[in-house]
This record gives sequence, structure tokens and C-alpha cells, in this order.
Amino acid sequence: MHKAEGRESGAARMMAGALLGGLLALGVELIVLLLGAYAISHGILKEDVSVQLTAAACVIGGIAGGWLTCSWWPSRRFLAGLSAGLICFLLIAAIGLLWGEAFTVGIQALVEMAGCLCGGAISGLLFPSKKRKKKGGSRVR
Repeated sequence: MHKAEGRESGAARMMAGALLGGLLALGVELIVLLLGAYAISHGILKEDVSVQLTAAACVIGGIAGGWLTCSWWPSRRFLAGLSAGLICFLLIAAIGLLWGEAFTVGIQALVEMAGCLCGGAISGLLFPSKKRKKKGGSRVR
């Protein structure tokens, strides 16, 4: 009975970490996009870099959200990073459905999905793992 309770709390912890990571990724993406809009409006960036700016914002947000998720879910870091990126993309898609008339799968949606998933995967690969020390060490005979 205790093992089942441990699995449920572990799954709940993983889900909470993924949701928080997805929300953090979305927040970081919005900040990067606002900074990019400021740069475009002041002539620092050209107007035709919107797709690249969106991709960069998704990757940076995915890295930030995946980093948080990996700290909640250290045993499966790659999967944790991907889940944060996926949740971030699903939040973007849900906001797009609520805001717009219909969700269309175009180049912009594919760029957002690829950016979010790649950013999450990068964080899963780069997150430092906790290496366990062996008890007793090695003995020389």
C-alpha cells in the first residue's frame, strides 16, 4: 500500500513540475517577445525577423521551463524537459484558440512547436545530474 501511495505522489509531483515549467516557459517567451517588439519598434531589428524572434523566444522559454521541470523531476531529465516544452506549446495553442477564430497548422505553429520542444530537450540534456556516491568505495586487494 505504501508503494502505491509513493507512486501517486511521485506522479503528482512530476505533473506539478511539468505544469509549473510550462507556465514559466510561457512567461519567459512573452518577455522575450515583448523585448523583441520593443527592438522592432525602435528600429534595432528589422520587421521581417518575426519568425526568427518567435523561434528564439520559444527555445529560450523552453530552456527556462525545462530547467524548472528538471529540478522537480531529476530522474528523467530529458522527458521532463520535453514535457515542459509540450505543455508550453499546448498553452500557446489554447490561447490561440481562445483568442482567434480557429487554429491553423501553418509555418508559425510548426516553428513554435519545434522551438518549445527543442528548448525543453536542450534543458533536459544540459541539466546537471546528481551523481550518487557509492557506499564503502572500492577496495584494493
